[in-house]
Amino acid sequence: MALLAIHTVSAQSVYQPYSYQFYQKFSADEYSLNTRIHTTIKPWFADDTLLKHTYDSLMTVGSGSKGLLGKRFFNRHLVDVQHAGYTVYGDILPDLQTGYNFTDGGKSTWLTTLGYQVGGTIGSKFSFYGSGYNNWAQLPSYLTNYANATGVVSGQTRVTNRGGSTTDWSYYTYLLSYTPVKYVNFTAGQDKTFIGDGYRSMLLSDYASPYPFFKVTFNLGDVKYMAMYTRFEDPRGPKVPGDADNFVKWGYFHYLDWNISNRVSIGFFDSIVSAGADSVGHKRGFDFSYASPFIFLRPVEGSHGSPDKADIGFTAKWKFADKAIVYGQFALTEFNSTDFFSGNGSVRNKYGYQLGIRGADLFKIKTLNYLFEFNTAKPYTYSETASFRNYSQYDEPIAHPFGANFREWLGIVNYSIGRFDLEGHIDYAYYGLDMNGLNYGKNIFESYLNAAKQTGNYTGQGLHTDFYYAQGKVAYLLNPKYNLRLELGALFRDETNSVYTNKTALITIGLRSSFRNIYNDF
Repeated sequence: MALLAIHTVSAQSVYQPYSYQFYQKFSADEYSLNTRIHTTIKPWFADDTLLKHTYDSLMTVGSGSKGLLGKRFFNRHLVDVQHAGYTVYGDILPDLQTGYNFTDGGKSTWLTTLGYQVGGTIGSKFSFYGSGYNNWAQLPSYLTNYANATGVVSGQTRVTNRGGSTTDWSYYTYLLSYTPVKYVNFTAGQDKTFIGDGYRSMLLSDYASPYPFFKVTFNLGDVKYMAMYTRFEDPRGPKVPGDADNFVKWGYFHYLDWNISNRVSIGFFDSIVSAGADSVGHKRGFDFSYASPFIFLRPVEGSHGSPDKADIGFTAKWKFADKAIVYGQFALTEFNSTDFFSGNGSVRNKYGYQLGIRGADLFKIKTLNYLFEFNTAKPYTYSETASFRNYSQYDEPIAHPFGANFREWLGIVNYSIGRFDLEGHIDYAYYGLDMNGLNYGKNIFESYLNAAKQTGNYTGQGLHTDFYYAQGKVAYLLNPKYNLRLELGALFRDETNSVYTNKTALITIGLRSSFRNIYNDF
């Protein structure tokens, strides 16, 4: 590959793939009492004037490398072309990791990934981005078991050799963005979207596999509004006669974020997931009655006889101090006022919520950022009468990875100094698994029509399971343009109930790159 660098204009705005580890570095700007930045829709483009200075600074960390070789490999994209009419950048993204699992018979683990990214701009209104990853790995047993059971590598995509001791998978993202005026953006491609200020999202997360989408976003000062249409797949769904492809589901999402003041923001969310065919495989396709970006989806769904999965939700954040917020979410998938206020634990009351606190410069130490968060979902939340109408994409939840019937407490602390990044992550949760052939509400792919009981439900019912997770990482950044780094990590995971105990104690070292969320904490 030729290595090009033509600098005739300053770099234009580019798409920034979402990862919690990178985005938390903007907390000091986002949660300052002096700003009103919309923080809940991710990923974003690096064109916000309030964030651009920090973004440019992060992209030039350690830019004092001397010599042509040092600047090329440690400060720039491998391909970096900038002209008055267009810009193009490209990188090779290695992810090479080896590890030792102390609790799995002393088995070694390894990961070999070769990836790439290509992005750029065309004029002042178009931008594009694409990435791809080919992966081969011997994962810890709990990740291998998950991949073999679901056919999916957690939070990434389907495996190509399901059932093997090693795991192979490939996945790709791409998008094209058009901004005709500064207030409106149209984006289409295959990727993920995350809504919220937390580490998890109870509304829409980036946990499941990438999916095709079309998104329009309006940014009108204190109000930001998103309408998105997606195509999901469900391998469990009924096959359409004469069609060997996976069952298709369509997603329709609206989200409005309103910055009421420098301190207070609220948001409203609604969504529909509709089956692309009925239970016997008759095709329905995209429902254009949901296509308008300026309607409430639930009344339209009700006028159809309520055949689809309808959800509504709310978000809020309050800057209680400079660079510090309290935030929350509420997700409601079914509600019956009589049962709710009677407190009888009805299966018809399905909801989840999140409460958290996060901020920057803890103890006045610059770049010491933190997050503490609580998440919970009642039994049967996000489930439906059949899996092909539930809240999922390719056998994984599109909200919290635990599904439902859980409570979780987690904390994350990050610190950056020069090219060094340090992270500590702890997580405790409990949830109720199905047992004795009964559906207790954690598995969102089970029909809530087959609930173990209609009343008397409570969070954690079923096989009570305790989940403990701790992870620490130390990374040395080699090239900030594509997050190339040397990384040393340690992980401890313990899942325990009265039937089994699964423990993992793992240490890893590797050469890693790209901006991606890779979830191992489930």
